[in-house]
Amino acid sequence: MASKEDDFPRGGKKQTTTESRVKPVKHPEVDNLFKIRESEEPKKRKRQKGDALKKDKKQKIEKEEPLKLNKPASVDILQLKSLKVGTLMLGCVKEVTDFEVIISLPSGLLGYLNISNICDAYTKILSEQLDSEDTEEIFALSSLFSAGMLVRCVVARLDVGQCGSISIQLSVNPKEVNKGMSKECLNPGMTLSGFVASIEEHGYLVDLGIKGNNAFLPKHAAKDIPNIHKELMVGQYLTCILVEVKSDGAVVRLSVSPSAVAQSVAETEHGWTLTNLLPGLLVTAEIKKVTLHGLIIEFLSSFTGMVDFMHFETEHASPLKKGDIVKACVLHVEPTTRQVGLSLRNHLLQTGSNLRLATNDRIGEVVHGCKLTAHHSLSGAILELPDQTVVFVHRNHMKEPEEELNLNRVLAKPEHVCRIMDFSPLEQLHLVSLRRSIINAPYFRRYHDMHPGLIVEGKVMSLYPSGIMVKVSDYVRGLVPHVHLADVILKKPEKKYVVGMNIKCRVLSVDVQRKKLTLTRKRALLESTLPLFRTYEDARPGLVSHGFIVCIQNYGCIVRFYGDVKGLVPQNELCAERVVVPQSMFYVGQVVKAKVLKCEDEKLLLSLKAVSGDCEGPPKPKFKFEVGKVVEAKVLSKVPSGLEVSILPEEATVLLPTMHLSDHVSNCHIFWKVFQEGDIISDIVCVGNNAQNVTMTKKPTVKCALEEGVMVARDFSEITVGMQLIGWIMKILPYGVFVQFPCNLVGLAPKAAMSDRFVSDTAGPFQQGQTVVAKVTHVDEEKRRFLVTLKVSEVSVAKRETEARLLQGYQERKAVIETMTRRDDSDLVKQLSAVRLGQRITVSVEEVLEDGSVTLQSEELSEATVVPIEGHVPEKLVRDQKCTAVILYADLLTSQVFVSLLAKLTSVREQEKTLSKQPATVLHTDQDFAIISLDNSGQLTVIETTHHLNEATFDLNKLTAGQTLTVFVKETSCENLEGLPLVAREGDATEPHMFFSGHKSRYHFGDVVKAKVKAIKPTCLLLTLEDKAIGIVHVSEIEDVVRVGTFPTNSLKIGTKVTARVIGGRERKSRRFLPFSHRNFTYSLPELTLRPSKLKEDADNMTQSVKRYQVGDNIICFVSKFCPIRKCLELTIEPSVMGTVELLAMISDPKEAKHLQNLCKLGQAVSAKVVSVCRSKPSQISLSLNGVHKLEMGSIVVGKVQKIDGNLGLLVQLPFNTNGTVALEDLFDSFRKKPLATFKKGGFVRCCIVGQKNNKWQLSLRLSRTNPDKASVVQDPEIQSVDELTVGQVLRGYVKNVTERGVLVSLSRSIQGLVQFRRATKYFLPSHQAYAKYVPENSLLTAKVFSIDKDKQLIELSLLEDDTGKPDVLPASLGLPLRLFGGAKEQDKSTKRKRAESESKEEPAEETAKKSAGKTAEKKEKKKAKKSKVVDSDSGVEVYFREEEDEERVEKKNRSAEVLTPASAKPATLQVAGGFSWDVGLSSLKPASTALGEDDSSDGEEEQDKTKPQKRSRHDQETEKREAEKALTKLETELMDPGMRPQTAASFERLLLSSPDSSLLWLQYMAFHLQATQIDQARAVAERALKTINFREDREKLNVWVALMNLENLYGTAESLQKVFDRATQYCEPIPVYQQLADIYHKSEKTKEADRLYQTMVKRFRQETSVWLSYGTFLLQQGQSDAASALLQRAIKSLPTREHVDVICKFAKLELRYGDVERGKAMFDKVLSSYPKRTDLWSVFIDLLIKHGSQNDIRALFDRVIHLSVAVKKIKFFFKRYLDYEKKHGTPESVLAVKLKAMEYVESKGTDATG
Repeated sequence: MASKEDDFPRGGKKQTTTESRVKPVKHPEVDNLFKIRESEEPKKRKRQKGDALKKDKKQKIEKEEPLKLNKPASVDILQLKSLKVGTLMLGCVKEVTDFEVIISLPSGLLGYLNISNICDAYTKILSEQLDSEDTEEIFALSSLFSAGMLVRCVVARLDVGQCGSISIQLSVNPKEVNKGMSKECLNPGMTLSGFVASIEEHGYLVDLGIKGNNAFLPKHAAKDIPNIHKELMVGQYLTCILVEVKSDGAVVRLSVSPSAVAQSVAETEHGWTLTNLLPGLLVTAEIKKVTLHGLIIEFLSSFTGMVDFMHFETEHASPLKKGDIVKACVLHVEPTTRQVGLSLRNHLLQTGSNLRLATNDRIGEVVHGCKLTAHHSLSGAILELPDQTVVFVHRNHMKEPEEELNLNRVLAKPEHVCRIMDFSPLEQLHLVSLRRSIINAPYFRRYHDMHPGLIVEGKVMSLYPSGIMVKVSDYVRGLVPHVHLADVILKKPEKKYVVGMNIKCRVLSVDVQRKKLTLTRKRALLESTLPLFRTYEDARPGLVSHGFIVCIQNYGCIVRFYGDVKGLVPQNELCAERVVVPQSMFYVGQVVKAKVLKCEDEKLLLSLKAVSGDCEGPPKPKFKFEVGKVVEAKVLSKVPSGLEVSILPEEATVLLPTMHLSDHVSNCHIFWKVFQEGDIISDIVCVGNNAQNVTMTKKPTVKCALEEGVMVARDFSEITVGMQLIGWIMKILPYGVFVQFPCNLVGLAPKAAMSDRFVSDTAGPFQQGQTVVAKVTHVDEEKRRFLVTLKVSEVSVAKRETEARLLQGYQERKAVIETMTRRDDSDLVKQLSAVRLGQRITVSVEEVLEDGSVTLQSEELSEATVVPIEGHVPEKLVRDQKCTAVILYADLLTSQVFVSLLAKLTSVREQEKTLSKQPATVLHTDQDFAIISLDNSGQLTVIETTHHLNEATFDLNKLTAGQTLTVFVKETSCENLEGLPLVAREGDATEPHMFFSGHKSRYHFGDVVKAKVKAIKPTCLLLTLEDKAIGIVHVSEIEDVVRVGTFPTNSLKIGTKVTARVIGGRERKSRRFLPFSHRNFTYSLPELTLRPSKLKEDADNMTQSVKRYQVGDNIICFVSKFCPIRKCLELTIEPSVMGTVELLAMISDPKEAKHLQNLCKLGQAVSAKVVSVCRSKPSQISLSLNGVHKLEMGSIVVGKVQKIDGNLGLLVQLPFNTNGTVALEDLFDSFRKKPLATFKKGGFVRCCIVGQKNNKWQLSLRLSRTNPDKASVVQDPEIQSVDELTVGQVLRGYVKNVTERGVLVSLSRSIQGLVQFRRATKYFLPSHQAYAKYVPENSLLTAKVFSIDKDKQLIELSLLEDDTGKPDVLPASLGLPLRLFGGAKEQDKSTKRKRAESESKEEPAEETAKKSAGKTAEKKEKKKAKKSKVVDSDSGVEVYFREEEDEERVEKKNRSAEVLTPASAKPATLQVAGGFSWDVGLSSLKPASTALGEDDSSDGEEEQDKTKPQKRSRHDQETEKREAEKALTKLETELMDPGMRPQTAASFERLLLSSPDSSLLWLQYMAFHLQATQIDQARAVAERALKTINFREDREKLNVWVALMNLENLYGTAESLQKVFDRATQYCEPIPVYQQLADIYHKSEKTKEADRLYQTMVKRFRQETSVWLSYGTFLLQQGQSDAASALLQRAIKSLPTREHVDVICKFAKLELRYGDVERGKAMFDKVLSSYPKRTDLWSVFIDLLIKHGSQNDIRALFDRVIHLSVAVKKIKFFFKRYLDYEKKHGTPESVLAVKLKAMEYVESKGTDATG
């Protein structure tokens, strides 16, 4: 053991007092936890001997320092990102609601205290009162907590919301807050928090959360609490002082005197440690260090804490210095690092009173002219408002959410604009934000900003049955009730609204106190132009307004408007005609126009019939909106989505969306900011007009297209494939974007047609409202819809259009400046309007910061902020230095002017007057425009950032700052650009480049050359150098950053000029890469690179180091080729490094193995993990693409089945040359009878590694293992150990072996159980070999755990029927003797002797019976053979009728066999042939004949023959038969008669114990509950039935599923019915389930649902004839004869040819029965014309005509049949039927006529007929 003194040098040596109560103060263990690093000092002395003197001095200083238990940390405020669960904090109650308390925490954080996290006593009262449904004694949270109260709390958990926001959930339970306290640590004078646990006679028991402690507060002491006039309540929060401590802390007496609590200061003698230190304690501290951001202080002799700048006291902040003694309050204690935060604020040092809470008047206020007084880099800044109020802005609110903080920009501003967000009571400071999005937000966090009638825009957050929740702003939520989702009541709102959808709503009412906002989506209310009734004062008599009906009574309707305004419409004012029943004409939620008749004392009398179109004021002329008409408009108001304008001169009000103000997205927002109410906007054109909406636009491109009539379609009929149209993005959805065009035409651009590059997120490439050019690719004339493509490669735009767009955008910004100048004559606007691109101004350096950035000031732009662009500031600038700057860009919205100080731009050069190509450099870019400088002349000009309207935001040819490109100067001085050159880009924008050439003697490592792309291959580029030599570029040397899934070689095109650098060479023959340093380096192909990072490096500094790869590294590779023979993928990583991926390391899904070549395409970038690196050949690397580089427990990989072993299971080949085994129990989550039948050798499986045994991995194929994220039903769970089993548990397993000891059953891969033979079966077997014969290995059995010996790991099981509830494993048909126990054996012996004697006596008679039986059998065989001959020679019609007779005889025989068998003990089963209906009653259900079928009867008879060898007389057999029939009839009567059914649930349970597999009993049980309207209990019975009925009883389970679907159809919802249906199709054969649900829909008159289901059936089961016939029957019953005919054509196409005739005949039969008789006859005629010799079809046709046809038709048909050229016997049959018909329906003359025809037929046939 190491020396304890070395590890704990100060442990137990520093005890300053001998009192027992003070001993816990100095815990050696706690001290040494923070001083472990001292043990490293001796090692440091040995290493550094030269600095011994310095070290000795340092050690002496350290020894003199006082003891520090926690390391001093950097001073910072409490940050949300560093907050941890378990942190103790002091909080202030901010707001109390019904179920939670909102608590303000340090640094402006907010926490939420749930009602269940108060204390145990209060939680117990809540649960008891809720169970008793008596809430009178429950104290509301408002009676326990008050605003401003200080509480000690702990972070219980940190919840993450849907949008990623973190919610701090708190707890004030003393068990959590005082978790570090123990009763031994309690000392008098300590201040603790607790809750009143119970009220006693003389006081209160207080819960301190300390185990073994009882705290008592006398009643007289409780009177000292202020604002408490009555007794304390259970759950009351108390801050108390320990007055007296007894019995080592077991009993304490408390005091809650406010003065005593306020004066209580924590002392060292109290025994406080870092483990039990609590927030809210007052301590005396010494300042140890003063920093810029706060103080580091020491308290309680050895603890270190920090005080951040927000907790300085204002009047004492400046004179504080090291060594001062101050009084502080503990704010928070971090549990792991033991960091302690304290406060010096006076309002926290007086803990006896509540804190002051600010009013809501200033929250949300926007304040101008704020000055930044102090900045703290880690936290934020302090601002001073114009009224001298000090506020705090957090670092995150000094920038926009998606931007990076530019500190120079913030510090450069002399004044700021902020918005007050909240008030922090603990700091007594207001919290503000500098974000523009928050400052400009129309609706901030206050519900005060909302008023009824306001139109707002929001985003759907969630959908509820009561409505949808809408997010109006970050702090305001609103509810749209269900009746207000649309003008009509929506049955399925989820089809119209989805989460994340942006919608427009109107405010109906606002409850500021309860923070409830009610909205409406009714279009009539949204678009209403009538006056709004927000108050009763607005509802003046004679005015008309829109309202909605909230109540309908016989005396009239109640109509509600906005807010609380509502009125009555009497019955006589509802309509011009008399209305007897208002409910028949109106519905709740209906929007109506109501006219005010009378308004007195907030009572409105309204009229609906008086509204005949009369509104207040004269009628206004209606503007006629024509597509293409150009008008002017006046701005009425600004809304978030655009401008509400009035068309002049008609004054029709429309909405001009923000994105329709310009073709340039950036200009749209500028226009929206600049336009104000009253401004006149010209050149507005109408592009769409329908009944719902009018679309106006100011886009110049769309306006020009409409004027010229090009790229525009006026109607859908004009749209053709290949046509190009101008439009704009209307809606962005996950599967593509909808593009709207003029004249209300809308096309869809699928995801694949949005861009030439792969689009992963449709929200990225385009913005809603962006102008695009689309090309039509597909037109659907029937559905009137079309598809378009937005790919730049397929949509052409003329260069002149790009140039015109640039000039138009520049002129728009110029117009904005003129508008601002005309409106505002301030110095700032004048200075900004005078700014020109390229203008040179003189600036002075105001400040030089540490990072090299500077702040500038200019006398010419004194009112604006001058900001230098990053990278455009020269070095060695000093303060107050004068220099020249060039203006690049002026931001009109932020009043910032961006300049450059580079000498090459500020120097004046002679401008070129010639038109030529010039290189240019991009200086600055925004969303649409870029500022460039011409390198030759130094001139500045502006170009567009994109070539094409459709270029996406991620396209590579979009310009970026610092980029070099070649431009062509078209005009040296363009008037529309204010004298700037007009240039056009040439080719794609690239990095700085030159063109290279090469020859062996001229190339050196690092040479920069110029080249042109000659050829593009998947993994390399071939370049042509200047001297016509060829160079090669590896795919990894094209881009610095390669995205997975891209093709780097596709970024260049043939003929593109590039700049490259030589990095090596390749041999001409082998193309093998060699570095220049290689000894055999000879080459003719130089290896080049295009990577920008390598082009910028200095050639002398470039290194040729070989990169080393480690196992597990993630690297980017490129697909080289796929080897089908070796089944591997070759990847290239670098020019000299290759990698291979084996088959199993390529795929993560077995389905991918079928199409390996489609996984990756040549040249595609993929992400791979390094599996191994060959030491001998480092250039050969083994890789993996499925994310797994080594196998370990829990890894999920794909394996290949190598061997299928009936005993062991599967032998699977795994990646990386390893193998594994899969036991039978790990194949499926639900065991199967033949588990290995679904696998085959060579197949691929997805497996999970669960263990290792004998150097082989143990695998599992269970779905719950391989797909843990997917919910799966685990019927047979994994058993890891014996501890998971319990006696009596019923489970399933596979037979492992049958030995002399018993049956060995495998329950899992590692656990087996033994079944002794006496518990294996109730029958007796002579040997275990006989048992193994009937129960082979791998048989699936159900067993019950009989006993468990955990010490020996032995498990005994039982297979008996009484234990498992399953049938015996040996069938009764074997005739085995029963196993007897105890005295039954002796009785069995005597029985055997008697049986032997009787058998010997009756042996002759038995032989005689056998002989007679043999003769009888021979006679039957002869008779049967004879009968078969007759059948063979008979006609098809006779066979048809005989088969029916035979079936009837078989049914009679079966019924007699059922009576003869002893199956009456078996319960009757229910046969549900069609849709089950609860309305009909269970009396209509009949037992299935198959339940007591021939198989069971024969088995029973065989068993009787073996068990009862005595011969019975015929009389005895008949008697027994009659008795069995009586018993069966009685049983059926009892089960089917409602009057004789069980009347209690207990009676049903008793019956079910004896007959658990009878669906009839289960359904009667369900009906019993339904009669008592106990729907949920009926569902529970159905679920029990599905779990109880044997899985072999498929028909019984189907009956229950059908009954459950009927139940949900009648009493449930559509969703619940769908869930039951989905489950039924999983556990039963799908076709019967579909048929049953269709019948249910049909019988309940839900024709739409039935039709929808039938359509699904014919798609899914198109090869099933019965499905087509069922659908046809349904259509004909609905009267849709044409639809049935179309269905028949579909059926003929889907079904095999051999079934066509039968299907057509059956459809014809259905037509005759339900549809058009003539059509049915025509169908039969057509079939019989093609198949005239099908006499069976003729017979069917005759039968149908007899039922549905006329006598003339029937006689005509008989005349046709008797003249067929078929066998004479068949004609005789038809003559016989013809004669029978006439005898029954005809006359003697007609009978005679038939006989004459028969005689003629005989005479014509001659001897053939007579024979």
